[in-house]
Amino acid sequence: MRNEVFSNISKIIERDSKTTTYKFALLRGVMDIIQENSPYITFENNKAIFPIGLLVEKWLIYYYPILEVNNIPQINGGSNLAFEVQFRNFISEYNSIGGLSAFYNDLKKGTIPLLLHPKFIQLAKTIKNTIVKMPMKYIGRSISDQYYSIFQVESSCERGETLKIDNEYLISSFGKFSIPYEYYQAFKILGSFITGQDAILFKWAEFSVNASGKNLSFEKVIGEVLKNPVTERDIKETKQFLKSILKNEGTVYCVWTGDPISKYQVDHVIPFSIWKNNDLWNLLPSKPIINNQKRDKIPSIHLINKRKDLIINYWELLNKNQSERFQKEIRVSLLGNKSKTYWQEEALEHLQNSCKYLINDRGYIEWNI
Repeated sequence: MRNEVFSNISKIIERDSKTTTYKFALLRGVMDIIQENSPYITFENNKAIFPIGLLVEKWLIYYYPILEVNNIPQINGGSNLAFEVQFRNFISEYNSIGGLSAFYNDLKKGTIPLLLHPKFIQLAKTIKNTIVKMPMKYIGRSISDQYYSIFQVESSCERGETLKIDNEYLISSFGKFSIPYEYYQAFKILGSFITGQDAILFKWAEFSVNASGKNLSFEKVIGEVLKNPVTERDIKETKQFLKSILKNEGTVYCVWTGDPISKYQVDHVIPFSIWKNNDLWNLLPSKPIINNQKRDKIPSIHLINKRKDLIINYWELLNKNQSERFQKEIRVSLLGNKSKTYWQEEALEHLQNSCKYLINDRGYIEWNI
């Protein structure tokens, strides 16, 4: 298996459109089906072929508890998920007869009430069409100009009314899709780690819950394990400190455009969401509009090189005003045991290498002006 496949998967997760949760639901569904070693997976012409109905079933189970409540966003902006209204109406029918558990048992046993058959069939069709026309079509656009570059629809058939609705109805009613065999192999290896069952944090939380004699909840442990030591207050104080230094400098220049600016925002060079780093060297002034464009993207090697003089100028200013803290932070993050004499060039080179790694290996979006 080529290393490129693993790199592409990382890029798909990080770079592909995140307008809705569709992409995550599709990837999770495929990986779960592979991890379950479904007997419905077949192989032909270097492709792994799956029933689309298996994904429909997964999406029904994933989205039911999410849409049962109203406070977990699933889409950016004001629009609903394509199947949201239908699904909420269907969920309301099950509220009085047992909820998600009752629905899933009825689906497995083929005992969904006859009166709900039309609603269920229409809901399943809408979910199927959403899967095929949205995430399957667009996943991979960050690495290819082609639509359906990784997920391909092999056949698309829909059955109408039936006396029995169960898992097998879904499997036989909505056609098939395929992925390249290399991606199947990669998902087979990575699936449980990406989707959570074997992830380190999942195992950590599971162990802690059991060790507590079930006195702790899984959600509580996960929340504590993921807690970040850098608070909003810490970020605000560091930004205010930088602003107090710049106040005495007269003209402030946008680190990314080089333009003089009267109003600016303090930008994390490597975004805080990616690298929880609030060091002084990682905080530089930027035009508000430019900072908003950059957001969670990684500055390109070319851009850093283009603005190296301004970056180093700000680093030297910070070093002059807060030498002990600045030198400690930049040594830990960028310099290590390298020469103190030429620390500016050494640190800049390591910053470029870190950005290159995040873009090429981790799949984060490269940013240029």
